[in-house]
Amino acid sequence: MRSTPAFVILALSAALAACGGSSDSNAIATQNPEAAKEDTSPLAALSAIPLVGGVLGDVAGGVPDDPKCGSYTSPSAEFAACEAKNFARISEAPREELTNPIFVQRLLALGLVNTGDYLMRALSDPSRLLLSPPMSVSLNTPLTPLCATYALPCSGDPFRYPDIDPFYKNEAVVEKIDFYDRDCARLSGRVWRPINSNGKLLPTVVIENGSVQAPEPLYWWMAQALVRSGYAVMTFDPRGQGRSDQQTPAFGQGTNINPAVFWEGLVDAIDFFRSTPSKPYPHNGTCQASYPTAVTAFNPQYAVQDKDRLGIVGHSLGGTGVSVVQSYGATGADPWPGLMDAENPVDAVVAWDGLATPGADGGGFIPSMSERPPVVPRVPSMGQNSEYGLAPMPNLQAPDPEAKLGPFRAWQAAGVPAYEFTIRGSTHFEWSLIPLFPATSWCPEVVDNKCVGGWGRPMAEFFSMAWLDRWLKRSGEAGFSDADARLQSQSFNERLSFYSRSARDYPAKSGQRVHCENLLEGCAP
Repeated sequence: MRSTPAFVILALSAALAACGGSSDSNAIATQNPEAAKEDTSPLAALSAIPLVGGVLGDVAGGVPDDPKCGSYTSPSAEFAACEAKNFARISEAPREELTNPIFVQRLLALGLVNTGDYLMRALSDPSRLLLSPPMSVSLNTPLTPLCATYALPCSGDPFRYPDIDPFYKNEAVVEKIDFYDRDCARLSGRVWRPINSNGKLLPTVVIENGSVQAPEPLYWWMAQALVRSGYAVMTFDPRGQGRSDQQTPAFGQGTNINPAVFWEGLVDAIDFFRSTPSKPYPHNGTCQASYPTAVTAFNPQYAVQDKDRLGIVGHSLGGTGVSVVQSYGATGADPWPGLMDAENPVDAVVAWDGLATPGADGGGFIPSMSERPPVVPRVPSMGQNSEYGLAPMPNLQAPDPEAKLGPFRAWQAAGVPAYEFTIRGSTHFEWSLIPLFPATSWCPEVVDNKCVGGWGRPMAEFFSMAWLDRWLKRSGEAGFSDADARLQSQSFNERLSFYSRSARDYPAKSGQRVHCENLLEGCAP
């Protein structure tokens, strides 16, 4: 038997041990091993389903879903058959990737290049090393933050890099940036714009990572989609993520150790994104004595931005971050804490497996989440959810169909536009393209050095773009005229969860209410 590559083990171990921030984590059932030996029912078999591949390797594809799935009682043989096929989808991505030599070779080669790039950065700026002045211990190493090298699972889609993807030559201007957060940790990121904006001011979007194992490149798929649709974009690694600092000069930490960086740091990122030569980013000035690192004084792409149109997108703990940040300035929420704008400039939100429910502590296993600022519905928000969450386990009974609609109900009650859906057979990693992690298909084929097709990611992109276009595009811009039609499209209905209800309630551009309490069943336009 062929042994499992070490980086596969690393990927799966990290997935189960070190991600966080989803506002709706799945409960993990435990069973008595002795009792399981005596139980020969179809449900008992589900508890032994392997995480990746194995006996369910070919269950998910080829055979259409039973249209009655979601209506069978549990336990029953019919429920078990539906669940087995549905749960098998989490093995699609790793199986496709591991069995495609083109994908594996590219991933391994890119890992060496990205690691070399990381080491060259450290050598050119020794202040980024573990033991270097002005700090005796920086905690910046190839493993801290966990994905600092952008290698192997931390690479994201390996075909979305400038050395192989013509997007960077033909479609976009992408510029590297470094800036300080409010506590003088150095943050790493990029700003993106279409190569030909023709002097027009563009709507803008900031994308925030999930936590721990989710560095910036994992979300370049969305940055590319936005640029192609005429947006100016910013991606970045929050403190404790990817190539940003693990800690501040005063030893303040990042990532899950200090989840506040996902809302405080997002405000800082928005401030940088909106900085200009006449109004430079303020924290660079207050932190300039912290390190000899050259930082970016202001957004080099400031001139293309329409400052009246800003969306924010976040995954996992980044979803919590965008939930908090959109709240600032609302009645019952904290005032806007940014330094570049007098009021909250955020106009629309998309949260991937992380839109927060007002009043919920959002805590779970994340330290200090009980100290999260208030979440108050203020702007149109879309939540996209996974079925099997962070540590995928099969359902031994049907979940509560309303369980994932908490944020939607809160926005709806507040009279603020909302849209929330759950992707069938999905995990927490649908939105962070982490090679070899459990997720539905996202690279079934490699054609002309591009991943083509997939299940969850294309659906996520389609509706994320439609939602942002609905609230941020203007007449005459691509995506404006058909945004409502895309949001009401049933073309992805077969990918909606048959367990968890998906719903929408918002006004179309015509002013007509677009309301549906169960998208899977279908609602009249």
